[in-house]
Amino acid sequence: MPATVVLGAQWGDEGKGKLVDQLASEADWVVRFQGGSNAGHTIVIGERKLAFHHLPSGITYSHCNLVLGDGMVIDPWKLEQELDSWFAFGGERPEGERLFISERAHITLPYHRILDGADKDIGTTGRGIGPTYRDAIDRIGIRFVDLPSVLKDDAKITSMVNRMNSQLTAAGLESSIDKLTLTNDLEWIQNRFGASVRPTGVMVDHSLKRGEFVLLEGAQGALLDISQGTYPYVTSSVTSRANATHGAGVHPGHVNRCIGVVKAYTTRVGHGPFPAELADDVGKHLGEVGHEFGTTTGRPRRCGWLDIVPLRHAMRVNGFDEIVLTKLDVLGGIEEVEIVIGYDIDGSQVHEFPADIGLLEKATPVTMKLPGFSPLSLDEWLKLSREARATGQGYSVLPQEAQVYIETIEKLLGVPVTSVGVGPDREASIEKFE
Repeated sequence: MPATVVLGAQWGDEGKGKLVDQLASEADWVVRFQGGSNAGHTIVIGERKLAFHHLPSGITYSHCNLVLGDGMVIDPWKLEQELDSWFAFGGERPEGERLFISERAHITLPYHRILDGADKDIGTTGRGIGPTYRDAIDRIGIRFVDLPSVLKDDAKITSMVNRMNSQLTAAGLESSIDKLTLTNDLEWIQNRFGASVRPTGVMVDHSLKRGEFVLLEGAQGALLDISQGTYPYVTSSVTSRANATHGAGVHPGHVNRCIGVVKAYTTRVGHGPFPAELADDVGKHLGEVGHEFGTTTGRPRRCGWLDIVPLRHAMRVNGFDEIVLTKLDVLGGIEEVEIVIGYDIDGSQVHEFPADIGLLEKATPVTMKLPGFSPLSLDEWLKLSREARATGQGYSVLPQEAQVYIETIEKLLGVPVTSVGVGPDREASIEKFE
């Protein structure tokens, strides 16, 4: 069975975790292929909310194998916290049993977090992601496979300490790294996670050749991609489909399905231009009803209308076969909804997403207006989704205005919307019925 890729099509926070959680019920493997503890997704099971950063969404299914892939940067201390939380919830220690860490994944150390904390301009999460990827590019990073040899090389550790401290000083930071602490940290990581480290690319390749179902799960979103996003207000990795297999350690020919996850409106966390942003009562409604606070940072997300311009860009880069639309329920109660279909920049109409950040900062949205629909409670939305599933009615159970909204998105993007999320519960989704 070929692999399926699930990607965020906006600035992250689209609800990928919920979709992967749903798909993982039938998956043999879920593989995270990039990012680190800067990612965050929440899964709701009944009254319980589970927030993950490293751990793939498929952890909630005991049959599902999990991989932290080659392209990830992993903070062992944050991973330890997540595993302890999962043990408290599910009574399971999956590491080394069905959770495997790529031998090629890079390690985020306390030094990386300290250095990242000096950022005041980009609005990063401060989790050390950028500095860890920088060390990887500079070919001075530490991968999990390197730990045994590094621990035997006293001169290597001394060199690491000297380099780290010189860079902290250059950044104007008073913190410093000492050799004993770094050595103890590296020893703890090896002792705690060494048994979970595997050649995961080989393992995933073998599973695909056996015909098993593999999900490749991305973090962040298309517009935060280091090359294709709103640079420099981006993450430090390639978030696109092109990196899905590379970051998992297999070739791209394995993929036959790519799902783009799109929130029914647009949000972003941190700094950077956001033409669709709303600073009025509608923006406040989206933030409050949608509970728009970052899973990783807790920061309030900036909210705005659904923006087709960057979505077309994400579509071109990733070639989505289908769209899963999330949080449609949040639009309930807005009398008239709008969709951004273009920008006005210095008096010119623009329909392609500008690479020039200066142009994007001057962009004024051009919108089309559609009738809104009445609000429903989460219980009422959940009841609708169960009714749609039980009767096979699909989108016909939705308010007519909501159906028009979905159809308009399909026409504007030229790709089908195959599922619609109408609440946080894992059952609160309505599949398209043909």
